[in-house]
Amino acid sequence: MTDRRLFTRKLDLARGAVDMSHGSGGKAMAQLVRELFAAAFANPLLDQGNDQAAFDPPAGRMVVTTDGFVVSPLFFPGGDIGSLAVHGTVNDVAMAGAVPLYLTAGFILEEGFPLADLKRLVESMAHAAREAGVSIVTGDTKVVERGKGDGVFITTTGIGVVPPGVAPSGERARPGDAILVSGTMGDHGVAIMSTRENLSFETDIRSDSVALHGLVAGMVAAVPDVHVLRDPTRGGLATTLNEIAHQSGVGMLLREAAIPLKAEVAAACELLGLDPLYVANEGKLIAICAAEDADRLLAAMRAHPLGAEAAIIGTVIEDSHRFVQMETRFGGKRIVDWLSGEQLPRIC
Repeated sequence: MTDRRLFTRKLDLARGAVDMSHGSGGKAMAQLVRELFAAAFANPLLDQGNDQAAFDPPAGRMVVTTDGFVVSPLFFPGGDIGSLAVHGTVNDVAMAGAVPLYLTAGFILEEGFPLADLKRLVESMAHAAREAGVSIVTGDTKVVERGKGDGVFITTTGIGVVPPGVAPSGERARPGDAILVSGTMGDHGVAIMSTRENLSFETDIRSDSVALHGLVAGMVAAVPDVHVLRDPTRGGLATTLNEIAHQSGVGMLLREAAIPLKAEVAAACELLGLDPLYVANEGKLIAICAAEDADRLLAAMRAHPLGAEAAIIGTVIEDSHRFVQMETRFGGKRIVDWLSGEQLPRIC
């Protein structure tokens, strides 16, 4: 990386702040990169110090995804924008049944943002990447004037490789298939909104933000022909199922009583006027598989700590209108439509 002899004094990571020179491409930027980002994310590809990472492509079908993170607040119960950036990107790769390998990261910093907070976010991101077994191999940093950003925005790219015989995709849901979820819905969105509104509950509500690739690996080992995998982030369970229904040209019938939901999340949603089916998740997945594989897939999910509360919540049905319907707890049926408007802005 950059020659350390260029610098006579280290960054003041305890009391310093981002300034415009940190995005100038000069000495100040090189110092920020070397002492903060490169130190935290160190790995052989990043340590080459180039503007790109060069590596031999892995054997097999590759998956590439990109994402952006603007969550507010930056720090929340159960995570922060740094760890969320890793988890969200890893999960997008994993929903193709892929093994995540590499990430890239771009940081848009606002002038005046405390370096202590930036260090905390970067170290959280590095820890999340190590836990997920991925390397952050290249990146970029830009600085915008005070008042023209909101502390930190992060953009990412994720790269992974799909094992042979695994091909989940949104257009593969078929009538008769079972619909499963890996756990309780709405935890992340409610944690964010509770923090914004300074709400407190008897039980702390924490984001479910976590990398799901380990859970997915166990699932595809048990049932390689999983038809669909998807993480229900923005728009929640309801919107994600509508997306899949439209991709596959099918309908869906859910059972409200079967959908896992924490009591405290349900109470918070009632207080905030939210429908938990539309609230974002960052550590849960939807799986759709052939009916004959459902029990085996459910057992594999429940065998993993991140799928302990997994449940079969419904069935794919024939429906030319591609409606998602739900049998309510009272015995009726209702349409579960796409999210209309913005229920929870800046949730991820």
